[in-house]
Amino acid sequence: MNCKPQMEQNQDKAVQLAVRILQYARNELLVALRFMDMALCKLEYQAADVQSIASDGQRLYFQPHYVFQIYQAGSTELNHAYLHTLLHCIFYHPFVNREINPLLWDLACDIAVEGILAELNMKQLGSVQTLPRRKELMELQKEYGKLTAERLYKAFERDGLFEDEYLRLQKLFQVDDHAVWYRQEPPTVQAELSQQPAPALASAPADWQAISERVLVDLQTASQEWGERSASLLQNIAEVNRETYDYSDFLRKFAVLGEEMQVNDDEFDYIFYTYGLQLYENMPLIEPLEYKEVKKVRDFVIAIDTSGSVQGELVQKFVNKTYNILTQQNSFFSKINVHIIQCDAEIQEDHKITSQAEFEEYLKTMELQGFGGTDFRPVFAYVDDLIRQGAFSNLKGLIYFTDGYGTFPERKPDFEAAFVFVDDGLADDFELEPPPMPVWAIKLVLRPEEI
Repeated sequence: MNCKPQMEQNQDKAVQLAVRILQYARNELLVALRFMDMALCKLEYQAADVQSIASDGQRLYFQPHYVFQIYQAGSTELNHAYLHTLLHCIFYHPFVNREINPLLWDLACDIAVEGILAELNMKQLGSVQTLPRRKELMELQKEYGKLTAERLYKAFERDGLFEDEYLRLQKLFQVDDHAVWYRQEPPTVQAELSQQPAPALASAPADWQAISERVLVDLQTASQEWGERSASLLQNIAEVNRETYDYSDFLRKFAVLGEEMQVNDDEFDYIFYTYGLQLYENMPLIEPLEYKEVKKVRDFVIAIDTSGSVQGELVQKFVNKTYNILTQQNSFFSKINVHIIQCDAEIQEDHKITSQAEFEEYLKTMELQGFGGTDFRPVFAYVDDLIRQGAFSNLKGLIYFTDGYGTFPERKPDFEAAFVFVDDGLADDFELEPPPMPVWAIKLVLRPEEI
């Protein structure tokens, strides 16, 4: 005998029916988007106190009455909402930085996802992309370029949005509930069927990273036609899976071997040393070696692109970052030979630094010069001249901080050369990789926050 009150029984049935409808929507999407099979099968269903549907990366939370209402309007509406929410997870949107502005981040994420759905133009989504939404997407693309959440967020934060403009865009692009992204605990569940302990969310970002990387590989291989159909889909997923670099590790490649006067503990035998002190009191049998071979920076070139397209503030941060890494790693010899060269289309300045104190003084008085075009050849020709003149005893390498848009030397130099780019996510023509470079050049792309 079932002693449940009738209201609870009805609620259970409503939840079960809503789950079946969501599963139907998932299956329709699975048939069309085989490359998203892992993503579509990842989320568990849970009825909860949300406005529509939502996901924190572990579960798909839904309001049963919302599911019935939207499904009654047409299955394509539900397919659209389902895929919209799923794309948020694939692009790591729910795993937000707590310091961001949630209103701007929510809007940027919704616009980015809707831009992708408009390009996919799937029959399973019907005509959910209304004319006003499509028109607005075209205007936003003209103004901001590629519609990724990170790019849009930075643009909104930089330019600002008036309240009426924000509300207008939110009304056009909001589909699901993002409140679960910012909650410490999962939302309140509804009905006994879904009253299961919420899974730990700690593994969600790692799980979705694996899924996202799998989707990217599929789009570049077996499901290439979908990547060609939606450039925004490929752009967004490649952007979030872009490899990040540790500039500190990168800089260590330019360390050089040299001798420095210090006790070499690795080659010193303390047994004979202490035995001699015991036998002859203050007379050790052996003396410690007064030098050891260490990897530190001695001869080094930092080239700075001072053309008009490079931001002065980022240049100064880059030089400061380089200095901090070298000093924190104790990477300086007591005597160094570092040249900091500023160049746009021609050499503007060469500041030679021979000690840590001189480097610190240069940082205090540093002024950028140039702001013309960009040509990398003068720096390499100038450094070649310095080598011929004997200005370096052992030049290991050159690091060139630039936006990459310039003329490269035709031949490989006799030293290692690395080009460090900064991708702020706003340049319209900055692709996922820097512009074409010579095969001998080392490339490193950093974000502003990594500098």
